[in-house]
Amino acid sequence: MRSTRPSPNTPRVTAASGADRPMLTERLRSTAILVPPLLVVLWFGGPWLILLVGLAVGFGAREVFRLLAAAGYAAFPALGVVLAIVIAISEPISALPSGSGLLLASIGVLLTGAAALTREDPRDGLASFMTTTFGALYVGLLGFVPRLADQAPAVPSGALLEVLGGDRGWVLVLVLGVWAFDSGAYLVGRRFGRRRFMAHISPSKTIEGVVGGTAAVTLVTVLFVAGLGQAPLHGLLLGPLIAAAAQAGDLVESMLKRAAGAKDSGRLIPGHGGMLDRLDSFLFAAPAVLLYVLVAFP
Repeated sequence: MRSTRPSPNTPRVTAASGADRPMLTERLRSTAILVPPLLVVLWFGGPWLILLVGLAVGFGAREVFRLLAAAGYAAFPALGVVLAIVIAISEPISALPSGSGLLLASIGVLLTGAAALTREDPRDGLASFMTTTFGALYVGLLGFVPRLADQAPAVPSGALLEVLGGDRGWVLVLVLGVWAFDSGAYLVGRRFGRRRFMAHISPSKTIEGVVGGTAAVTLVTVLFVAGLGQAPLHGLLLGPLIAAAAQAGDLVESMLKRAAGAKDSGRLIPGHGGMLDRLDSFLFAAPAVLLYVLVAFP
């Protein structure tokens, strides 16, 4: 059996290596520019949050269909982008009648099916239909963020973070939790990483990084959930859940990029790659947090 243990002669790459410093500096600069507007949008919430999600889904869907095309999976990109946005934001828009999201998404799927019928080879048509639908559903998972804001439990009076309210508070738990996992996994993995994790999909992932990221997100969720007036036990349970979902989302995107032969999903954000590179963890973590909230706080 082939050993997966790293060679003792393999040099350890640390976050302080000279080659990584320019990239790390660029990442920090982009983060400093992007985070304040994002926090402002989270504070105002409502239609602003829906608008932000719609824009992010639109850019992310474009990148998904480019990657799928590079991997050899043809689609209908324009239809796919529109369908992804409809899936993500039509249901949270309160001005629309109840059930409009499902109706509009169904119309989008029907239009995609009609477009597939124009392919001369039925197999090509079926493949394009399935690829377009998959890409739209995949990026459309970000729509669970505004749904979380709608379904979040109220913050009890007197709680430390009462000023945030349930909608902002629980979305902030999601956002900070994912950021904590990504940052913890990156820093711990670069400093202490030895044992590879899912190397056939993402060679840079390590078990030590996953453990470090899980510890970081759990610390964040315990503190913020307690600040929202809930038992710290919820934070202890929610932290590993976010870690598992965020890691799964990251690996799925890594699989897509590996199939396409791409290092990043795009070049939209200097030092961070494309929009999908920033969304990947949220695509799975958002529905996971919403499911936990619905079960734990019926």
